[in-house]
Amino acid sequence: MNMMVTRRALMGGMALGGAVALLPRAAWAWRADGATLYPATSAFIEGFVARRELTGTLAAIGKGQEAPVFIGAGVQSNGTPTPVGPDTIWRLYSMTKPVTGIAAMLLVEDGKMRLDQPIADFLPAFANMKVQNTPDGSLTDVRPAKGPITVRQLLTHTAGLGYNIIQKGPIKKAYDDAGIVGGQASRLPIPGLAPVTPAPSLAAMADRLAELPLVYEPGTQWSYSISLDLMGRLIEVVSGQAFDAFLKARLFDPLGMTSTGFMVEREDIARFTSNYAPFSGALIPFDPAASSIYLDPPPYPFGGGGLVSSARDYDRFLAMLLGEGETGGVRVMSVETARLAMSNLIDDSVDRKGTFIDGQGFGAGGRVSLPGSPGGEGIFGWAGAAGTVGFIHRKLGYRAAGYTQIMPPDSVPFQAKFGETFFKDVAA
Repeated sequence: MNMMVTRRALMGGMALGGAVALLPRAAWAWRADGATLYPATSAFIEGFVARRELTGTLAAIGKGQEAPVFIGAGVQSNGTPTPVGPDTIWRLYSMTKPVTGIAAMLLVEDGKMRLDQPIADFLPAFANMKVQNTPDGSLTDVRPAKGPITVRQLLTHTAGLGYNIIQKGPIKKAYDDAGIVGGQASRLPIPGLAPVTPAPSLAAMADRLAELPLVYEPGTQWSYSISLDLMGRLIEVVSGQAFDAFLKARLFDPLGMTSTGFMVEREDIARFTSNYAPFSGALIPFDPAASSIYLDPPPYPFGGGGLVSSARDYDRFLAMLLGEGETGGVRVMSVETARLAMSNLIDDSVDRKGTFIDGQGFGAGGRVSLPGSPGGEGIFGWAGAAGTVGFIHRKLGYRAAGYTQIMPPDSVPFQAKFGETFFKDVAA
């Protein structure tokens, strides 16, 4: 294998499986009573380290509002003795999207915006959008959009927007040239990814995005996109607070998520993981913890893929969702808003064939399972480009998340098989 982080690596890692990358053996690190309660998941977590396929792996599983069980193996960075654990800090990438989606729903609950309200009411530059006649085709062969972009469409990737990690041709180049990106990976140049200078602020990113045509008509196509990053700008305009400050005030502080944010503070480097890419049968740290790009403030807070967090912190977020807006005696949103956020917010007419949600629904920043979906109805969550995955199952009353750091995530079937393995334990 060559060291290449492809565009697919940043998509959220929803279709996985593939080659194994070897690395020096990392010792078994940490677990509570997971081997007894969740034997299949425990063997799964341990196996990737025992087979020398991943540096460190961790699962966090909770039933109802009970305390989470953590199951871990390996170390935070290859060649160091620090084991992974509940407070290890991981790059979430697209697991940020449900956080942003839930934050937006708080403003819906506050009555400051409505799901079907045009975003142009707050961001006037989006009032008269054009649509490409041929998706990913010419930037000048366009037509007026038939309808406005709404808050609901931003939440559900149905606004018609593109993504520089998905699109091709002129529209991808235009996104790159304008610095319309959903995250960052390393200080180092990465083969397979063109160097892009991100826009200097959420406001600048939004303004530049409004000048470009949409790829699809709003409300017609599920298209994985920059929409949750644009939602970050909408949140700060509607709330009157900086996006990251709003997240801290309304979600992170109330939930006690003290290890979650858009950068890693210097005092927390000892808890931070390295991110790896496969190269010639080994894993190479292309974003080492000690010199990570996450040690500096980002150009703007990426609502679609910028957060770092610990398993303990993200479990609190998932526990709040499973508690329909409340956990640990703290309520951050109403039951009605929580249920709405985790429901299918897209119409049956939306084309999703061949996408990450083919045959499924989508809520406020996360995939929603339907009665015929694998695992049954009641699942809400999403995954991240460096191998993480997190979800709740409302029908079964569980929350679960898996953590590792490898790009592309399909280098090993950790992310692809985590949920399936967890459900084996639940069924047993």
